[in-house]
Amino acid sequence: MTRRGDWTVLDQREVYTNPWITVTEHRVLNPAGGPGIYGVVHFRNLAIGILPVEDNGDIWLVGQHRFPLDAYSWEIPEGGAPLAEDPLVGARRELKEETGIEALTWREITRVHLSNSVSDEAGIIYLATDLQHGTAAPEETEALNLRRLPAAEAYRMATRGELTDSMTVAGLYRLRLMALEGELPAGLAAKVLG
Repeated sequence: MTRRGDWTVLDQREVYTNPWITVTEHRVLNPAGGPGIYGVVHFRNLAIGILPVEDNGDIWLVGQHRFPLDAYSWEIPEGGAPLAEDPLVGARRELKEETGIEALTWREITRVHLSNSVSDEAGIIYLATDLQHGTAAPEETEALNLRRLPAAEAYRMATRGELTDSMTVAGLYRLRLMALEGELPAGLAAKVLG
């Protein structure tokens, strides 16, 4: 028997595993003392999101069909970095793989927990600037489209609910806040704000 905050864990068992996730079922006593179960999805990778911003304030989105939602989604370039890997190494790899872009300047702009009521998945979002363009090389599981648009338009799309991926929304809101609060060079901030 162990404690997790106000919860008591009586025992646990692994119910499913694959190369990306493990699902564990915990037999618990909830904070009020009642018996129950709590399923937790453990992710074997750190989620990585990259906000590639051009000198003129445009950003790049990646479009793809998302199997769990059975819906098409426009998102910032994203992927996973093994937990033992430097997250920036993973971010560089994912940006190059999905878009063909390499960035000379990188900055971590926020950390997030994704769906923390059922999973331990954590993510880091980077701002990538001073971009150089090459050829994308997506994985065989990725049928990607690229879209370049002004950051201000992407932000408006997120506020209208047209962009719903959590890392994309968090990244775009953080970028706008950085522009408003003077955390970006003045010229770039003005372009990001539109």
